[in-house]
Amino acid sequence: MPGPYIAVNGLNFAPEAGDLAFEASTVIPSIHAEKYHAAISDPAHFYRYYSFPSMEEPESYLLFIDAFVRQNPYSVLFAIIDRTSPDPDHPEWGGKLAGTIALLNYSPTNLSVEIGMRTHVATHAVGTLLKYCFTMPYASQSESGLGLRRTCCTHGLKREGTLKWTWVLPVGKVLGKMPRKNDLLEGRGRDTAVLATSWEDWKDGAREVVTLQMVRME
Repeated sequence: MPGPYIAVNGLNFAPEAGDLAFEASTVIPSIHAEKYHAAISDPAHFYRYYSFPSMEEPESYLLFIDAFVRQNPYSVLFAIIDRTSPDPDHPEWGGKLAGTIALLNYSPTNLSVEIGMRTHVATHAVGTLLKYCFTMPYASQSESGLGLRRTCCTHGLKREGTLKWTWVLPVGKVLGKMPRKNDLLEGRGRDTAVLATSWEDWKDGAREVVTLQMVRME
């Protein structure tokens, strides 16, 4: 079975997933959102560092996806379907929703993208996306990718540093950094760790490391 081919928001995603245990399809909130939220046992804890208010509520999550992903021509959110575990409520999916993964803020000018995810099959999902990101367009008859120079991610990549005070969190969040006295905004602050890999890292061994991790997880 060939992997799915997706063309959305200017990004083509065609993982060679014929022998993988998951498939990726673009998230359709009206179809996937209910299952996604039902799988989060503690929404307040899970969304504790998100800068969008009221993410714990399904309605706010839909607003967030619409504002920051669906209306952004350089971002796309995928639903990860675990083909080894059927969902009796949605047999048409071919498996159970295992989480989400996204390509965010794709830059054709700088040849870079961010990978964000929430899935228990992160190793396979991230590995597949990394390969797609670094493979050159039309590299061969069977492979084609974005040909990027750099990807940012929070899974298994090199830490490059910390961006201090990157986000202002919504008022009411109990975690985060306290702002200065008389600050212009009341919400706490959040730092962001920068983890990334480059095409040089990929060429000099990262590809083999990721492939080995994927094989071990099978």
